[in-house]
Amino acid sequence: MKRSVIFSIVCLAVALVAVACGEISQIPESETWGPNPKLGDVQHPLIPTVNVAEAQGWPEGGQPTAPQGWKVTPFATGLSHPRWLYVLPNGDVLVAESNKPQSQEKEKSSIRSFFEGIFMKKAGAGVPSADRVTLLRDANSDGVAETKAALIENLRSPIGMALVGSDLYIANADAIVKVPFKPGDTRIDAAPVKVTDLPSGINHHWTKTLVASRDGSKLYVGVGSNSNVGENGLDAEEGRAAVWEVDTATGSKRMYASGLRNPVGIAWEPQTNALWAVANERDELGSDLVPDYLTSVQEGAFYGWPWSYWGQHVDTRVDPPNPQKVASAKAPDYSLGNHVAPLGLAFADGKLPAPFANGAFVGEHGSWNRNPRAGYKVVFVPFNGGKPGALPIEFLTGFLSPDGKAWGRPVGVALDGKGGVLVADDVGNAVWRVSPAK
Repeated sequence: MKRSVIFSIVCLAVALVAVACGEISQIPESETWGPNPKLGDVQHPLIPTVNVAEAQGWPEGGQPTAPQGWKVTPFATGLSHPRWLYVLPNGDVLVAESNKPQSQEKEKSSIRSFFEGIFMKKAGAGVPSADRVTLLRDANSDGVAETKAALIENLRSPIGMALVGSDLYIANADAIVKVPFKPGDTRIDAAPVKVTDLPSGINHHWTKTLVASRDGSKLYVGVGSNSNVGENGLDAEEGRAAVWEVDTATGSKRMYASGLRNPVGIAWEPQTNALWAVANERDELGSDLVPDYLTSVQEGAFYGWPWSYWGQHVDTRVDPPNPQKVASAKAPDYSLGNHVAPLGLAFADGKLPAPFANGAFVGEHGSWNRNPRAGYKVVFVPFNGGKPGALPIEFLTGFLSPDGKAWGRPVGVALDGKGGVLVADDVGNAVWRVSPAK
């Protein structure tokens, strides 16, 4: 029996009963962090590691846990799968309420994808996409948004947002669009204008995030792969697993960096003005491979996917092999650990209290294929001189219940400009504000 069929059967069994299967991690998680992580042995078990935390939502009055000296406030609740955040110059907050769009093409492994869909639904990713951007406004600065207005609707799985001049750019699953907007508006009725198409199709990784250059002339867009390691055919990966640069004036684009399996959060490091991203690496090599990471995104660089990981460690599953590409593969800057699923990324502005003054906040959505589970928290990676300088510090935790259910799952992270950190929670359907307790 083919391994893909066995994977599908196991996925179904695990989706129907709350059990973990597959090999258990043999490496302490702390040894998998930093610029030189310890890499585990390659595993190709007949029974893959599947360990899904069933989405449950928060009990009444429940909320995540902040570090000592900080407090958590429910900035907004009752949202529909909030994924991404963008803070406007006037302090209003935009939240993309979004989920995976209906596929335009069928994956080759249709049985496998069917069963994967079952346990992803169990993890909270099976709800319909609201396809809107909602505006949240905290007019009295008490840490709770009094205004919740549907800013624009009928989008296609929107995620990334950026205001450039009087245009709000939104990254849908298949294209970047723009609409006229000025801070203070609470409704956009103008029809979106397409700026450029984005690779879509199967949309194994559907989220498209973006960030604008300092002068607003360019957008940098993260596009994830259409598979785990190219099993849908390399033709389906055209333009995928990459960061694209888009000219805002003309809509023309070019591939800026490649070989990043699923680059989601993208942000500018404030001291060096360098572009950084967090990326989700490949699956099915066991609990101790492959590390997800935080890295600077260098123009023209290739980061290995699908042929290799963490530099030039060859993935023998990929057919055909490509030794020439492997030889050019660049290792990421900083490992966040195996299967933590980093999605959100926001850099501190130097104004928050120590130890969170300089560095990167990372929203770790949490593993589905590691035993024991990893992620399900927001961590802070301290920076020194524009580079990661220490091990991650837990910033927001408590998303898992004592019996292993997911009360929430953190996604997008943003600084609100008022001394707080905002975190989108797509299982808890909330945006949390974390701020110093006074």
